[in-house]
Amino acid sequence: MSTVAVMGSGSWGTAMALTLSDNDHRVTIRARRAEVCDKINNDHRNPDYFTDLELPPSLRAERDPQIAMQDAEFVVLAVPSQSLRETLSQWQISDQAVIVSLAKGIELGSGLRMSQVIMEVTGAGPERIAVLTGPNLSHEIARRQPAAAVVASVREETAIAVQQLFHTATFRPYTNTDVIGCELGGATKNVIALAVGMAAGMGYGANATASLITRGLAEIIRLGEAMGADPHTFSGLAGIGDLVATCSSPLSRNRTFGEELGRGRTVAEIAGSTRQVAEGVKSCFSIKALAEKHHVEMPITYAVCAVIEGSLDPRSLVQALLARAPKPERY
Repeated sequence: MSTVAVMGSGSWGTAMALTLSDNDHRVTIRARRAEVCDKINNDHRNPDYFTDLELPPSLRAERDPQIAMQDAEFVVLAVPSQSLRETLSQWQISDQAVIVSLAKGIELGSGLRMSQVIMEVTGAGPERIAVLTGPNLSHEIARRQPAAAVVASVREETAIAVQQLFHTATFRPYTNTDVIGCELGGATKNVIALAVGMAAGMGYGANATASLITRGLAEIIRLGEAMGADPHTFSGLAGIGDLVATCSSPLSRNRTFGEELGRGRTVAEIAGSTRQVAEGVKSCFSIKALAEKHHVEMPITYAVCAVIEGSLDPRSLVQALLARAPKPERY
C-alpha cells in the first residue's frame, strides 16, 4: 500500500485514481473546485466525469494541492500539457516523491517533452520521473475494461515501481527506458488522430483511415529517430498501440475534434462546446517546430497545422496530401 496524490480530477485523472484505489492504495485526488471535492467525498461521484460511476469510498478529494500531496510517495500529474509548467510552478513537490506524468503533448515555444518540463520546473532528476502512456482511453479504463500501458523512465527501478503501483486485474502496464520515444508517440498520435477524424467527418472510409494511420506512423518514427528514440518503441503500445486507439475510437477527443472539423465547424466552435482538451490542437504546432528543427518531413502534421490555423480547409488537406510528388514507401 502506497500513498498517492493524483493531481487533476478530469477524466484521465479520475480513471487513474480509480485504478490506484482498486489496488488499495491511499489515494487523494486534487480538484480545483470545492463542489467537486464535496461530491467525491460525500456522494462518491465526480459531477463532471463518469457521473454514472460510483467511486470507491476510500478515494478522497482535496482542493489544496499541498494537502493533497502531503506524505505522498507518488505524485501523479493529470494536468493538460500546455498548462503543466504554470501549474507546477505553483506547487511544492516533495524531494522524495516519484513524479508520474500522464500528459501527452509537446510544450509550445520550448519544444520540450513533459518530463523535461517537470525536470526544469521542479528540479527533480530524471531518475525520479516516470511517464505513463499507451492506448489509454479513460472511459474504458474507468469502467475497468481490459487495457495495457507503458511506464517509461530512464531508471528501470523507477519504471518497475510505477508499474507495480498501477497493475490491476484489468490494467497491465509494461516498462520501457525509452522516455523520448514513449513521450513522442503519445504526443504525435494526437495530431494524426485529428487528420483521421477530419477524413471521417468528410465521409471517407477505411482506406483513408488506414492510409493516414500508416503514413502517420512513418512520420512519428522519422521524428523519433532524429531525436534519439529507439525505433522499436513505435511498434509497441506507446507507438502503434496508442495511435490505433486514438485514431479509431469515438471516445478519442482528438479523433472527435477532427470529425467536427471535417463536418465544417471551426476550431473555436468545437473548443467552446466541450470541457475536454484535445491535446493535438495545440501540440501540432510544437511538433511541427520539432520537425523543422530536426529537418524531418512530416506532411500530415504540417497539413493539420494549416487547418487548425485556418489557412487550409479539411478537403484541401486531403487534396494536398494526395497531390504530393510520388515517393517510395521508405525514404
